[in-house]
Amino acid sequence: MAKVNPIQVQKFLKGIDYPASKQDVVDHAKQQGADENVCATLDRLSDEEFEIPADVSKAIGEID
Repeated sequence: MAKVNPIQVQKFLKGIDYPASKQDVVDHAKQQGADENVCATLDRLSDEEFEIPADVSKAIGEID
C-alpha cells in the first residue's frame, strides 16, 4: 500500500469536530470522498482520541 500524504488526508477531514475518535476520523473521511488508500491508512491508526488535526497527521507518520 502506498503511503498517503498527511496533508492530503487533512483535506478529507475538513469540518470534523475535535476531539475525534479513530472511528469518527474514518467515517468523516469516507463521507468526504476519501479514496480506498486513504481509508485503509486511517483504518490502521491506533484507537485513540485525536485532539487536533496534527495528532492525526502524527499518527499517520507513525504507521509502519
